[in-house]
Order: sequence, then C-alpha cells, then structure tokens
Amino acid sequence: MVSRAFHLNDASSFVKKALRWASQFDSVCYLDSNGYRDNYGKIDVFIAVGEQEAFITEEPKHDYDTVDKRENDAGERDRSTFDRLQEFIDQHPGHWIPGFLGYDLKNELEHLSTREPNRTGMPDAYFFIPKYTLLIGRYNVEIKAVDPQTVISEIEQTAGETLPVDFDGQLHHRMSRDAYLEAFGHIQRHLHQGDCYEINLCQEFYAEHATINPLGLYQHLNEHSPTPFSCFFKFRDKYILSASPERFISKQDRILLSQPIKGTAPRGKDPIEDERLKQELLSNEKEISENVMIVDLVRNDLTRSARPGTVRTTELAKAYSFKQVHQLISTISCEIDSEVPITSAIAHAFPPGSMTGAPKVKAMELIDRYENSRRGVYAGALGYFGPQGNFDFSVVIRTLIYNARAGYLSFHTGGAITTKSEPEMEYAECLLKGQALFEILAGKSARNT
Repeated sequence: MVSRAFHLNDASSFVKKALRWASQFDSVCYLDSNGYRDNYGKIDVFIAVGEQEAFITEEPKHDYDTVDKRENDAGERDRSTFDRLQEFIDQHPGHWIPGFLGYDLKNELEHLSTREPNRTGMPDAYFFIPKYTLLIGRYNVEIKAVDPQTVISEIEQTAGETLPVDFDGQLHHRMSRDAYLEAFGHIQRHLHQGDCYEINLCQEFYAEHATINPLGLYQHLNEHSPTPFSCFFKFRDKYILSASPERFISKQDRILLSQPIKGTAPRGKDPIEDERLKQELLSNEKEISENVMIVDLVRNDLTRSARPGTVRTTELAKAYSFKQVHQLISTISCEIDSEVPITSAIAHAFPPGSMTGAPKVKAMELIDRYENSRRGVYAGALGYFGPQGNFDFSVVIRTLIYNARAGYLSFHTGGAITTKSEPEMEYAECLLKGQALFEILAGKSARNT
C-alpha cells in the first residue's frame, strides 16, 4: 500500500464521482462534513472502501443482561465487544478503521436487556480494514492503495450524476400517535416520582417489502439536509444513510471531546422569522435545562476516562443552525488518562447521553419498557479510528437503515422529555426531525398502524 496525492481542478465533481465509484464495493464508509468547519474535526471528505479484514459481532439474537456473568470453559469472564474491538485495533496499527457501534451494546455495559426483535438484521458492531482510502480536500485528494493511479483513473471515468431515490413502499408508524402519548404519560409519571429527570423517547417509522436506490436516497438526503457528520455506509446488503448533526465523542491527541445536542427549533420562512426563532430557542428555559442536564451527564461520563481535574465545559447551549433546524449544542472536553484504552474511553460514555436521559441507566431501563422498537444502530455511534490513535464518532440520528435483502427500511426520531414537556409539542418535534426523510421518500405520508 502506498499513499499519493493528486491535485483536483474540481473537488466537488470529483467527490460525486468518487462516491459513485465507491458504492460498487461491498464495504463502504463515506463521510462528508459538508463544509462545516470547527476546531475539532479533521476531515472534509473521507472514503474507505473494500474489506481486507473485519471485526463483526454476531447478529443480536439474545439479551445481554447476564453477559458479564457468563464464563467460558476456562472459567474466565467473557470479554466485551469493546475489549475485543481494542484487540482488533491493536492488531492493525497505522490503519484507518471505520465502522459503527449499535445502541444495544448498552446491555453489555449495564444490567439491561432489549425485548424488541432485531428487524433490520444489523449486527451490534462492524469495523473493517479498507483496501483503499481517500482523503479529499478543497484542492487535492490523498489516495492510499496498491496502485493510487489506477484508482483515480477509475474515479475520473465514473459518472457523477445524482441518482433517483426509486422508493417503492409505504411508511408506517411503529408507535401510533395515541401510543406515543400513552408512553409519554407513563414517562411523565416516572419523572414526577423522581425515578429520572430526563428521558429520551423515540419512535420508529418503517416500511416492509420496500425497495429503494440507497445511493440515490443518500445523495438526495445530503443535498436536502447537509450536516457535519453525513455518512453513506454500506455493509454488504445493508445500508446506513445518515444526516447526523451531532458529534458523540472524538479524540485528537490527548483531548477527548463530546458535543451533545439538546434543544431544537424550526428554521424560519425568512431571515427575520429565522432569527426570532433562534433567539427564542436561546431563551427557552425548558430547552436550556434539557441541555444542561445532559452536559452534567456527559461530564460524568468523561470523568471516567479523564486525567483528574481536566474536564471542562467550553461551550454551553450555543445555538447552531442547520438547513432544517436550529439546535443547542454544548462542548465538553478533557485530557484522556494515559492508562485508558481508546475503546474504553468510548465505552465509558456509551451510549450517547443525549439519546438516553438521566440518570443514564434508569433512563435506558425505562426506554426499553416504553419504546416498542429496537433501536439497533440508531442512537449508537458511527465513525472511524485513525492511523495515529485518534477517533471521531457521530451520534446515529437523522438516519435511515435499509436491509436490501429483507426489504426492510427503518428510521427513528425522538426527543427529551422532562416534567415541563408538553406531549403534543414533543410529538410534533419527532415529526420535524424526520421531515427531510419524509419529504425525500416520495413525499408519502406515514400510516398509523
């Protein structure tokens, strides 16, 4: 494998061709920051294709509420997915290793279980050593491959047009409006009893026996809703098509960083209304309190991996604007303890606190009780481990999962519930967060079932 840089006359056109070229492989991770720049992300466009070796968990068929009690024939405790993933990373130094971690790995980390079936057929975790990697900037591309010249020649000969979505199917609610409001009422009762002070309630939208063009859908999604953690991920006949705006956790050198999102408002029809809605979000006590609660949770999660005294909140509930919504984002960072393995740093904060609530374990227990779908990849993490020991993972939200062989299509939306939440407003927020996907899927409305 050699690395070679090439100058690009038209980076935008090259990116479109490169994505089309990449989509032919069985394993693909395409990450696009869509021009959003901050002090933490190091990638404009990253493409990893082809599987040399892979780390994969078996398709989840059982609960893990007793996994930490199981012993093998030698009387040793079973190693967690995170421990085995660390071993896989250690065996492949100097490589890019993209992949994902499903929400239900929580069952390995805590005394929890998941009662709903795995309808998407996705594993709890999958990472791969790519055959080719491309880092694309504004003026050049760095290609790592056996023969970089052949790769760039193949890409330049590839068509780069946007493909049709070709969605054939009918969207349904897994949780009807009435069922959502009923679950909301149960959660409010737990909140008033003091069992929790915030819980993230989500619902699934799905289609069975559906067909789509996954690449076409992703292209339209990324054009319709460009976000900092946009991703086209292909794992054989399964796809993750993500427009996530949220960073879960990253490591750059010795700094761990998390940027939870809590607080949402729609964009306005004109600049005056847009600014008014943004300022109303910044002064909304309920939305700010939700954000602060999760900041406290994330600070506690990072403390488990931090060098003592280094955890800092550098931004608190700052408004960021995306094409569909305004959102409140906080930034918490620390210096990682040198004795903490990188996968342990992720496990200590997993799953993302913005998707659970607080206290975290009790919130997850109640989520399992009142949600009627398995989250799977949704609310987990998607990203990469870099060749220098760094990593960057997004929260899997605003994301569609598609199993092409089974014809099963799924996406979730949700929001945080506190004692101040209004049921109809929370339900409307779920629909707002799924608006881009609703519009792209042929404009068909979901049926309550």
